[in-house]
Amino acid sequence: MGALLSVVALPAGAGAYEVASVADGGSLSGVVRFAAPPPRLPQMPAARGVEACDEARQAEALVLGPGGGVRGGVVLVEGVARGKKPGGEAVLDAQRCVFVAHVTATTAGARMLVKNGDAVLHHPRGLAGRTTVFDLALPHRHDTIDVGRRLTRPGVVRVLCGAHPHMSAWLVVHDSPYVAVTDERGAYTIDGIPPGRYRVTLWHEGYRARGADREGRPRWEEPRTVTRAVTIAPHGSARLDFELR
Repeated sequence: MGALLSVVALPAGAGAYEVASVADGGSLSGVVRFAAPPPRLPQMPAARGVEACDEARQAEALVLGPGGGVRGGVVLVEGVARGKKPGGEAVLDAQRCVFVAHVTATTAGARMLVKNGDAVLHHPRGLAGRTTVFDLALPHRHDTIDVGRRLTRPGVVRVLCGAHPHMSAWLVVHDSPYVAVTDERGAYTIDGIPPGRYRVTLWHEGYRARGADREGRPRWEEPRTVTRAVTIAPHGSARLDFELR
């Protein structure tokens, strides 16, 4: 099965997450770096004859910043059953026939908007393995649908566009709000963590091409995960860096 239909089952807590005050919470921060010569990524085919779409562009499977920082890695603190309230809504937007952001993290059941920022039809389809989680028609600019109630279980959803084969994105659904996506420098910060010892998982979509499908869309290796342990002290600040190669 190609990575276009892949799903990584991320660990879930023993029960439903409970919002509670965290008076002595600590924080976790770090950087995800690529510690080897990066692979050469293929060009993504452009949508032909559509004025709203950009020309062909580099695939976003691996985007490196200063010092080899990896953009779009997802860091998840596992096993937090009680803690801070989830943040605001997450948004996946279509802009000039590209999904923005390429990687989005959200909490199970939280508000998750899928939008069309273009004046052309987009047809986002979310896949968890071979299961269709959502299948939307967004024919007009500013069309918006909340898919949060369909994202009730932790895991990874691959998003494709039925109208533009070059478009793709990822939604990482965690069982708590203790999750972050690395920025352009590969950096992340997660705060308000209840004191304790935790497993922390880095998820990355994978970046080595494995050929192409019939529409010229690259097929990729399976997503990668790295898990480490960390102790969060009361009011403490812990650091945890990751490497990919």
